[in-house]
Amino acid sequence: MIYTVTLNPAIDYVIEVPDFKEGQLNKTNKELSFPGGKGINVSRVLHELGVSSKNLGFIGGFTGQFIASELEHLGLCQDFITVDGDTRINIKLKSEAETEINGLGPVITKEDTLALIQKIEELTQSDWLVLSGSLPTGIDKDIYTKLAQIADDKHIPFVVDISDKSLFDILKYQPMLVKPNEHELAELFDTTFTSFDDLVVHGKKLLAMGAKNVLITMGKDGAILINEVGTYQVDGLKGTLINSVGSGDSVVAGFISQLSQGKNTLLALRYGIASGSATAFNQDLAILVDIERLLDQVVIKVIEEN
Repeated sequence: MIYTVTLNPAIDYVIEVPDFKEGQLNKTNKELSFPGGKGINVSRVLHELGVSSKNLGFIGGFTGQFIASELEHLGLCQDFITVDGDTRINIKLKSEAETEINGLGPVITKEDTLALIQKIEELTQSDWLVLSGSLPTGIDKDIYTKLAQIADDKHIPFVVDISDKSLFDILKYQPMLVKPNEHELAELFDTTFTSFDDLVVHGKKLLAMGAKNVLITMGKDGAILINEVGTYQVDGLKGTLINSVGSGDSVVAGFISQLSQGKNTLLALRYGIASGSATAFNQDLAILVDIERLLDQVVIKVIEEN
């Protein structure tokens, strides 16, 4: 079973406001609500691909109940810890420009954290663990490092998709996959990239620090995969960008949907890119028919083989 951890889930409230004007009354012409959060997004796309997963994390209040009921309706397994306070609401305002306003979420207590750690300690080496997303108020800043250490001690393959420097503390536990985008990678190393080679050099640094697969996403420009076998590039697929929310999570889901079944990393890369693109070209997360349609468009270029 693949377990996805969403420490700070949200209701993604997507509204369309034609010609939005700041400081004035605006009316929506479309409203959508989805259960959101990076781990939840991964689980939803895994479900589309026919791969079972279970959602872990914290939910609370009427907003948490909405997420639980929506996931149940979608047929997704869940084992959330119920906490005091309301799960946050993230507003995605779509007008001429896309604006996001993310809520804070509830305060997580030490007791809540210990309950989550106990659930992770019950996993076995036949499971997979996905760690992704922002941290809620109150939780230890090194929580992902602690969970990664548990996974390493129990020989549980795990994936990390976070954007802060705590990633460096996690790499020694050898995650199966890390997936920074190009901007996150630059921030990790306090630098800017002026060429493709710069991206590869810094991706290889993450590999040297312990990651088994480094997947750098570059939006419309595609992605780079670096592992001990070689370095590979995929150009961005053709399509109209509709939705930027959850595309990176969909890449993670597509990739591990194959890797967790023992398939090779290049097939995993194809599924990752097809899944991420299918979400980008959709109003919501990727659906299976679109993923399968895009698979044949994924062309993998060999940059280097070891």
